[in-house]
Amino acid sequence: MELGGNVLWGIMFVLFLMWTLILERLWYFYRVYPAHKRAVVGEWEARADTTSWFAKRIREGLVSEASLALKQNIGLIKSLIAICPLLGLLGTVTGMIAVFDVMTFSGGGNARAMAGGVSMATVPTMAGMVAALSGVYFGTWLEHKAQTETEQLEDLLQHH
Repeated sequence: MELGGNVLWGIMFVLFLMWTLILERLWYFYRVYPAHKRAVVGEWEARADTTSWFAKRIREGLVSEASLALKQNIGLIKSLIAICPLLGLLGTVTGMIAVFDVMTFSGGGNARAMAGGVSMATVPTMAGMVAALSGVYFGTWLEHKAQTETEQLEDLLQHH
């Protein structure tokens, strides 16, 4: 943490929050949603009328509620993924400012002090990129899974 400066704490916080939300969504998709899906299908199948205009609006409402539950926090996850490299760039800027401060005070002759600023400039960039890359696959997969589940539920309710 010393090499990258205080920006690494921000990246670590964002990374922790991002992975907490990703794990929550995985839990929802595999543990909670199957029961919710069965309940929605059961509610629809229990209806006597499934063909009227009113019934179609109820079906749309059921699908919409399920879709909202499926897509919950996915936008936030994608935003956190995008924030990680930006925080890394912030670390780059603060590290370069440290290098320029050393150059100002020592006239550019203190290579050891400048090296500390350079590492403070590069480590957060790498950390931000790695943090973002660790979430890109899951963010995209979660979004696709939510869309697929919504479409499957829509089809399921249409055929009953």
